[in-house]
Amino acid sequence: MNKSSKLVCGIGTKGLTYSTTDNSDNMECSRIYQLWLNMLKRCTAKFQTEYPTYVGTTCSENFKSYTFFTEWCYVQAGFTTESVGGCWQLDKDTLIKGNKLYSEDTCVFVPRRVNMLLVKRDAKRGKYPIGVHLDKPTGRFVAQHSGGKGKTKYLGSFSTPQEAFQAYKTFKEALIKEVANEYKYQLDPRVYEALMNYEVNEND
Repeated sequence: MNKSSKLVCGIGTKGLTYSTTDNSDNMECSRIYQLWLNMLKRCTAKFQTEYPTYVGTTCSENFKSYTFFTEWCYVQAGFTTESVGGCWQLDKDTLIKGNKLYSEDTCVFVPRRVNMLLVKRDAKRGKYPIGVHLDKPTGRFVAQHSGGKGKTKYLGSFSTPQEAFQAYKTFKEALIKEVANEYKYQLDPRVYEALMNYEVNEND
């Protein structure tokens, strides 16, 4: 079996159309190849064993082809855009919340800030809704948000976790709309629409 036909991560086909390095003098992986490789890795059992939040993640038949993936990237809104934190990031669940499929219909490029706003916080949430913790000295439930620009914002203390979560939900949904409007004319229109209609749930 030659190198071009050997499966990458046991899933993808590299082909011969596009180079996997930036140029002949620079043997580092190209940005597109690195994106493709990282995507394939997330679809493997080995990766999903180590990172259980990715269990069930797969990719479309088209995305298994490096040639197709490369050509898809070149025509996507945001692929060549840079902002604070570097190039925009490939994301699979902005358009469809909780989506597990990397594909040409579900993936988009988004600014890092958008990606961080929408990431799930399972490991940090504990037994209360997202954005809520119990202040033991007072016995009250505190709402706060830490997904903006790196600073935690206090949103108030409440008698019940549900009241605290509602404060968090109201704040975060407004923040997501604010960020969406900051990037409105750079985003894929589907991304803008998804952000403007985004609903925060207790288990986010």
